[in-house]
Amino acid sequence: MSQKRFVLGWQSESETLPLLKRTKSGKLDSVTRSPHGMWNYMTYRDAINILGMDPSRIYTDGRIDLDPEQWADFGWMLCHCGPPQSAVREMKKRTLPSNINPYSPDLIDPLRDLCAESVFKRKRGGDFEVIGTEGAQAAISYVLNSFTDPGDEVIITDPGYFHFESAILMAGGIPVKTTLDTDNGFRIDPLEIEKLLSEKTKIIIVCDPINPFGTVQKKEELLLLIEIARDNDIIIMNDITHNTHRIDPRSEHFPMSSLCKDTNTDNVVSIYSVSHGYGMAAVRIGFLAGHPDIMKACLTAKVSMTRLNTNLIAQYGALAALRDEYYIAETEEIIRKNYHFIKDVVARTRGIEIPVEPSYGFSMVIDVSGTGVTAQELTVSLFKRNIAVYPGDGLGDSGATDYVRLNFSHSDQRALKRFEDSIGKAIEEAQTGIYTESVIRFFEQKQNERARWILRELKNRAKDRQAAY
Repeated sequence: MSQKRFVLGWQSESETLPLLKRTKSGKLDSVTRSPHGMWNYMTYRDAINILGMDPSRIYTDGRIDLDPEQWADFGWMLCHCGPPQSAVREMKKRTLPSNINPYSPDLIDPLRDLCAESVFKRKRGGDFEVIGTEGAQAAISYVLNSFTDPGDEVIITDPGYFHFESAILMAGGIPVKTTLDTDNGFRIDPLEIEKLLSEKTKIIIVCDPINPFGTVQKKEELLLLIEIARDNDIIIMNDITHNTHRIDPRSEHFPMSSLCKDTNTDNVVSIYSVSHGYGMAAVRIGFLAGHPDIMKACLTAKVSMTRLNTNLIAQYGALAALRDEYYIAETEEIIRKNYHFIKDVVARTRGIEIPVEPSYGFSMVIDVSGTGVTAQELTVSLFKRNIAVYPGDGLGDSGATDYVRLNFSHSDQRALKRFEDSIGKAIEEAQTGIYTESVIRFFEQKQNERARWILRELKNRAKDRQAAY
């Protein structure tokens, strides 16, 4: 077995080193067991083994992105429109020995100032500051490790961003989930959150717009959440990473940090990165913002964990991106057009539907339960047709076998056309049950309750299909 194949197959390899049994930390072990732990939930990459494909023919030179000439990638959450050319030019210009040799600052002042005012809608001062992080993911980890002790509870949504739970577990915390569904409009209900609070609650994570649905919280909901959290000495971690592009022109987004005129937001920590909105995932530039005392605590965690700062050349690229006057308008038009294209395809395809329409970002959910196949089986069938999507089990318990998440930010219309031409055929093939046993074997290797529940669902749907034929 080649090294490339082994790395991609880690999810199915058992641990053989005896040393791990004695030395592995309890925190790492909790992530290993978690259904949100990497390799415990299914992604399109698992279809490589199921379909018997050669990873080296899909990924070359150690890269992990799919070639857009051959693949339609609706899975990875990056802006397929690509970065602003202004950012690319600026990074080329700044690639000098004087910017490569020295250690980088946390953030250069122009970028720190611009991020505060253009992203978080506040000026830096005695009650508000911005620090740099290695993308939004690093920012999440710094906050959790600054304010979570072993046994503390952190409230998250179900479904929600893949790696919130893993980051909570690695900080020693306990995830507590609130379900998003039609009853609450796929938004966080502050009154439901209030019922989940305990003496151990330390943080409430508000991902807004919500990954994967693209829904946004109403202003009155945010204000109430802030008040509930303040009354209980709880920090709100407000991740606004997906708020760059507006799909619904009628929708208005209210970042918590910008509500300072309406209420005191000193208990709110805001997170953003240029990865998603500006097609710059590889530069790893993120931002943490909030009260200076909280930022100092997070900076202490950052210095203790990673010590070094974000890349200086990438900082100049991020500054150029945020200053670009045309990029967002141009890419927003593409993303809106793409959404309506996908919406029309879904409307014409029997058995699938959109549970809630996205307002911001470029991710959406399709409910495939009406087809009689699971999202996991359909993921394999689509991958066979060179289409990559994410099934719902990594997002949470709710919709685990029903939801497929799509990223529809492609500027290349061939990806959308491939999806339109293939979705019906992929469903029909999955309905034959050709991939059921392989998906069952994947989840049989996982030792968590969600995997056991998914196995039951897979077998029940297979029985229902057999009865129908």
